[in-house]
Amino acid sequence: MMLKDKVALVTGGTSGIGRATAIAYAQQQAKVVVVVGRRMDEGEETVRLIKEAGGEAIFVQADVTKEADVKAMVDKTVGVFGRLDIAFNNAGTVGENPSLIEQTEAEYERMMNVNVKGVWLSMKYEIAQMLKQGSGSIVNTASANGVVALPDVPLYTASKHAVVGLTKAAALQYAKAGIRINVVAPAAIETDMFEAATGGQDEAKAYITGLHPIGRIGTPLEVANTVLFLSSDMASFVTGETLMVDGGYVAQ
Repeated sequence: MMLKDKVALVTGGTSGIGRATAIAYAQQQAKVVVVVGRRMDEGEETVRLIKEAGGEAIFVQADVTKEADVKAMVDKTVGVFGRLDIAFNNAGTVGENPSLIEQTEAEYERMMNVNVKGVWLSMKYEIAQMLKQGSGSIVNTASANGVVALPDVPLYTASKHAVVGLTKAAALQYAKAGIRINVVAPAAIETDMFEAATGGQDEAKAYITGLHPIGRIGTPLEVANTVLFLSSDMASFVTGETLMVDGGYVAQ
């Protein structure tokens, strides 16, 4: 298997892309650490699904916006499994008032804390551990809106652009240390977030689907497969890249 005996950490592993990727890592015989902030039941369910399939996993509760929690999640990973080979920094948030002039400072801070600070803090402690080992692979979740702009979500767009820039800079800084750092950038994917964004309305779903030249939105597994590639030695010469999983959305 591609990831046999590797140790993989996944933030935001409660559902959707995070859960699909955690399970995919386990199917490739990696040992998985599922990190969740508040949705503990869903996180424990992800671990249960992995174990039922014969995989090995643990659950860690951590708020990625708090440095002490992030340090503890990496320490726990190393304490249980002895190392950290792969990190998928997937925890994120959406939702905001589409009018820029009506947005609040609290909304800005919430968006940037989770989507940007959370990625920075996670990388800070993940990279520190990987430097001790002399190798590692990190994948950060951005969005198609980290490459192009969507007017209805300016703060979300800004936060995901920041993830892309942060990833590129970190990849360059640690390229010679044997640590690869990349971005996966999905467009619309069949997740709870997609349901929330469309309000479950068929008309809204149809409109968003129509924005994708491939004729449909993506699945969590399609993103997970891309993350697996970037995490593995199959992508050994890939770093600092933003890999679109968008059905042609950005190519238009």
